Amino acid sequence: MSKNYPEERIKVPRFNEESGFYTTPERSKIMGKIRGKNTKPELAFRKALWASGYRYRIDSKKLIGRPDIVLNRYKTVVFIDGEFWHGYHWEERKGKLKSNKAFWIAKIERNMQRDKEVNTELKKLGYTVFRFWDKQIKVDLEGCLQQVLDHLQR
Repeated sequence: MSKNYPEERIKVPRFNEESGFYTTPERSKIMGKIRGKNTKPELAFRKALWASGYRYRIDSKKLIGRPDIVLNRYKTVVFIDGEFWHGYHWEERKGKLKSNKAFWIAKIERNMQRDKEVNTELKKLGYTVFRFWDKQIKVDLEGCLQQVLDHLQR
């Protein structure tokens, strides 16, 4: 990403006991099970895209933001974002956080800010960016897939 950020970058406090954060071994175990790639919605979308005859790369390290799915031939990328981590209905949910609010609010708002920066940079490189919530994929896989296929068939 370019070093000239259009807005002030959000600073996320470190998640450690010195900062007043405390995690129990149980919480640590739960958080450790959260997957960042190959989630069920992502696998379902990839399977449907493959069945439609399109070939792609996954978690491309060559592109900024590591898109979940990259269709290089079509200069198209797809992100499938988790609701909590990327701020789905954030203004409603922000007030419902119960513990470590200072950390989680900064963390999620920085994720949202980073998503915008990544979208901007990818568009500058000539890519078309699709972002879906994992809930969207679970509820309307065909609709989400059709949006991408309509773009690819143009």
